[in-house]
This record gives sequence, C-alpha cells and structure tokens, in this order.
Amino acid sequence: MSARTGRQRPGDSDLPSKPAKTDSSAGHSDTGAISAARASSRRFWSARRVPAVIVALLSLAAVGLLLYDVVSVRAGRPGMGWRRRLADELATRPLDDVWVTVGASVAMALGLCLVLLAVTPGLRRLLPMRQPPGTGGTGEVRAGLDRRAVALILRDRAVRVSGVESARVDVGRRKIKARAQVRFRDLDEVRADLDAALGEAVATLGLSRRPSLTVHVRRPEKG
Repeated sequence: MSARTGRQRPGDSDLPSKPAKTDSSAGHSDTGAISAARASSRRFWSARRVPAVIVALLSLAAVGLLLYDVVSVRAGRPGMGWRRRLADELATRPLDDVWVTVGASVAMALGLCLVLLAVTPGLRRLLPMRQPPGTGGTGEVRAGLDRRAVALILRDRAVRVSGVESARVDVGRRKIKARAQVRFRDLDEVRADLDAALGEAVATLGLSRRPSLTVHVRRPEKG
C-alpha cells in the first residue's frame, strides 16, 4: 500500500509583512492545522459487512419462519411442533435450570459481541496519516498505511545500516519494536545508527500519531 506524504506548512518567512494580518493569519493557520491533525488522527471505521449480513439473514429467516407459523395458525392449521415444544419448555422449566442458564449466557455473549462490533472502529492494521495541506481539515481526504507495509519499509531501512545482518520490525498502533542482529561493529554504535535511521524513516511516513520507537541489538548466536 502506498501513500503520498504532504509538504510541511510554510514557516514565518512566508507570512505577510503587516503585523496585524500576520498574527491573524497565523492564528487561523494554527487553528486549521490543529483541527486537521485532530480530524486525521481518528482511526478508520470498518464497515462490518460480514457480521451485518449474517445478522440480517438470521433475523430474516427467524422472522419469516415465525410469521409463516402464525399465518398457518390463523388459517386453522396446527402450529409447528418446534414452537409448541419451545413454548412448553419455556413455561415449565425453572429459571435456575442448566439449559436456561446456558442459553441466556450464549445470548448475552452474542449480544456483547455485536455491541463491541458496533462501538469499536476495527481496521487495526491501518495507521491514519496526516491530512495534506489544502484540505482545510474537513476530513474529506484521508489516507492510511498498512502496518505490515510500514514494517517492511522500516526493516529495509534497518538492514542498510552498516553492521546489521538481519532485522525484524513489529509495528503497533502506538509502539514500534525493532530487533537487529549485528555481525560487526560495536553494539552501541549500531544502536545509535539504527535509532537515527529508523527515527528519520518514521518521520517521513507522515503518520498523524508518531509511534514510539524501541531498538534492540544483539550478536547472532554461535554455532
């Protein structure tokens, strides 16, 4: 997955020369930048199409079957055996029965799962990026990077450091952990170079929330 990073906002040297207008425009630009950063830092929400389709189909099947049975009873035919048996079981079984407890637990667990799907964003693999200049912080233009793509980029940058034989990078939403095996050079020097190289790489990704970086280096095992 590829994305284009926007340029930084112009500095003080590009602002108008009049003091009053400079302060006003700077205030507006700062407010717009803060609004854009807040808008772009929101996570992407999943459409949840598969759970929604499953719930809709199951609800449609249950309601259709119940409606068919009700219409049959109204037409003078006997009700379905499963509905009569279910009504008898619900009327005769006590509330502390094992099957009643199990059924209630399963229904509660399914309900909690649906609530969690409804209130959580999902798409944890996508890291939101900063909005490019010119969008005005409206949220109409948004971009994100897949965490696996970020890990590949950082791993390629890590193996370019002198002395690094192999590297592994784990990218989370808030933390990045890099582990490298060093064939030669001093470990402290390689760690410092990796901190600088990976820190620069993370900065160029244009993420709205920069994750913290942790670097571990070690010698390869002998044998």
